[in-house]
Amino acid sequence: MNEEYWQAIVECDHAYDGQFWYGVLTTGIFCRPSCKSRVPKKENIRIFANTVEPEKIGLRPCKRCQPHVQHWRPADEELASRVEQLIDACYQEPLTLQEIASRLFVSPYYLQRSFTKLKLCSPTQYLSQKRVEAAKELLSETTGSVTDIAMQVGFRTSAYFAQVFHKVTGQTPTQYRTQMMRELK
Repeated sequence: MNEEYWQAIVECDHAYDGQFWYGVLTTGIFCRPSCKSRVPKKENIRIFANTVEPEKIGLRPCKRCQPHVQHWRPADEELASRVEQLIDACYQEPLTLQEIASRLFVSPYYLQRSFTKLKLCSPTQYLSQKRVEAAKELLSETTGSVTDIAMQVGFRTSAYFAQVFHKVTGQTPTQYRTQMMRELK
């Protein structure tokens, strides 16, 4: 085995996924280079060009990284995608980190850490951004009151809505609406 492949295995490098697979002869499994399993001893590893070769010699696919599945994504990426989908579909509801975590059957700590690492913002920040984007649409397309719009997009008080809206956009909801009306004229 060459040193480049060994480093890819040690570092769980996603860039090598699909280029090679490795089998661990002592455990009888084969994995992707990005697998987060414990690093095996170098002398117990065999490199394969595809997923058929390791199965021919009796190795089974790893349950963690599922090397035989073509469109596999790491658990963190899958979770982040599911969080985005949940928030996009339910942003009007009173969602909290705890509520999102319970709906996705994960711990709030794991959800927060995984999502923030991949998306560079917390689930709560993503939720606020989604709500503000929806509010911007309503403010520019309807004549509803700021309080009504705040409630429609999931905020519980108009004061908190105004605070979050200002933090995200640099304007109050009323200033934003006034600016949009001027631009339409």
